[in-house]
Amino acid sequence: MAQNMKKKRAKFSEKEVAGYWDKNAESWAKQVWKGWDAYREHLNNPAFLKFIGNLKGKKVLDAGCGEGYNTRIFSRRGALMVGIDISKKMIAFAREMEKIKPLGIRYELASFTNISLFADNSFDAIVSTMALMDSPNYRDAIEEFYRILRPGGELFFSISHPCFMTKGYDWIKDEKGNEVKLTVADYFNNQPRIECWKFSKSPVPAEIPPFAIPGFYRTISEYINPLIRIGFSIKQIHEPRPTESICRKFPWLRQWRNHAAIFLYIRTMKP
Repeated sequence: MAQNMKKKRAKFSEKEVAGYWDKNAESWAKQVWKGWDAYREHLNNPAFLKFIGNLKGKKVLDAGCGEGYNTRIFSRRGALMVGIDISKKMIAFAREMEKIKPLGIRYELASFTNISLFADNSFDAIVSTMALMDSPNYRDAIEEFYRILRPGGELFFSISHPCFMTKGYDWIKDEKGNEVKLTVADYFNNQPRIECWKFSKSPVPAEIPPFAIPGFYRTISEYINPLIRIGFSIKQIHEPRPTESICRKFPWLRQWRNHAAIFLYIRTMKP
C-alpha cells in the first residue's frame, strides 16, 4: 500500500471514523470487488483463511465487515454469517450484494465496541479482518467480543503488524530499486493520524483519489494484554510469510518474505 499523505490528529471519535469510511465506501467497494486489493487477494486472505480453518455450521460474526467481501467468502465456506460495520454506506453495499447474490447473511450497522443488539453467549466464533487497527476503542471491542462469544468460542483477527508497520517504516533500496532493508521508527508513538493511500499493486487509475482512513497505532503489548485481562486464552499467533512460489508469481511480495511480516494474526478462545 502506497502512503502519500499523513496528517496528525489528537484523537478521533467513532462517529468521525464512520464518516471517513462513508466517504471511502463507494470507491472502496468497487475496487475490492474488482480484485484490486492485491495484498488481500494474493497473501492476506489465503493465509488468514488457512489460519482460521473450518467454520462450517458455526454462527460467526464478521466484526468490521465493510462491504461484505470477506463475509461472503466465509459464508460460501459454510459458516452462518452475521456482519457488522460502523459505516452506513459500507453496510448498504453489503446488503445490496446480498440482494443480488443471496447467501443468507445478516448485516447490521453497529460499532464493534457496542454490540448490544446481540445477546451474551450468542456466537460460536468471531472473525475480524484488518479492522481492529482502525478502531479508536480496541479494548471496548475486546470486551464486547468476549461477552457475545459462547464458552469455547474463538476470536480470530488480523491486523497490520504493529512491530513493522509503524509511523516510521520505510524501505531502503539498492541501485536496481530492490527493497533490501526495512527501517522502523516511532514504534511507541500512538498518536492517531489520517493515512492516505491507494491499492498500490493494482491498475488503479491515476485520477481515482486515495483513501483517507484514520490510523491508530498500538504496540504488541497493547493488543495482547487486554485479551489476557478480559479472560481470553491465547491459542495461536501467526505472521504469514509469502511462499517462494507466490513470490515468483508476484515479485513485489518478496520483500515481505525476505525481511519482515506485514500482517499479524491472533487466535483466542473464551474458556
